[in-house]
Amino acid sequence: MRRTLLAAALAAAAFLPALSAHADQLDDIRKRGELVVGVLGTDEPATFVDPKTRQIVGYEVDLASAIAKKIGVKPVLKQIAVAARIPELQQGHVDLVAAGLTHNKEREAQIDFSLTTFVTGQKAIVKKSSGITELPQLAGKKVLTIRGGTQEPNVRKAVPGVEVVTFDTSQQAFQALQQGKGVGYVDDEAALLRSYAKLGPQKAQYVVLKQNLSTEALAIGIKKGEARLKAVVDDTLRELEKSGEAEKIFFKWYGPSTASGFQSRDFKLETDKID
Repeated sequence: MRRTLLAAALAAAAFLPALSAHADQLDDIRKRGELVVGVLGTDEPATFVDPKTRQIVGYEVDLASAIAKKIGVKPVLKQIAVAARIPELQQGHVDLVAAGLTHNKEREAQIDFSLTTFVTGQKAIVKKSSGITELPQLAGKKVLTIRGGTQEPNVRKAVPGVEVVTFDTSQQAFQALQQGKGVGYVDDEAALLRSYAKLGPQKAQYVVLKQNLSTEALAIGIKKGEARLKAVVDDTLRELEKSGEAEKIFFKWYGPSTASGFQSRDFKLETDKID
């Protein structure tokens, strides 16, 4: 009897890996009927709250919606903090992260990434009264930025001796600059230029430094090892690129008629490789 039970247990154990391999995250998403996407909701025009509809909209929202449509489910947006992006994904609270996430080698050990969805440089804006015209002059000065992103380590690397103060959102950090709590503010170029444009007549009091602190490849975050889900995400992005829809989405949110004012798109949705 014991031998019979042991044989049955071994047979069941041998069968489990096959079940686990089949029942992956993509199956769960389809069964649930929803694709839960972590977004910032505070990063205009990537993901932000439309003041008229009170809905979260933006460039990354349109990409996420296209992925959900490809899978055949409803997109559900979950607002998360910058510092919580990777933990939320690892813990299964969201299926994807479309939240201004920089793809770098360090993060590749934690999560997987889609094809690059945006390429941007990080820049600094300073008060004109500071007399600062180049990045090295920020050494020993107080610079403000968002907490939990690559901005802080990048500015520390580019400007040894800089004093960095971080905030939960980019809006808080930029407002702190206007309140005189620092001489400079660092963010991704697209977001920074949009904040700068909103200053209106006060723009004359500030200068965007020309030199980039870094060049960032942004992508959608995917839980480590979810190969089937990554394949669907990447296939969707390739289809958007091939059809010309990717460029339309870009210019909708970042083009000449927007506050970002980009005249061209200098990247394509074609690779998940980074330098």
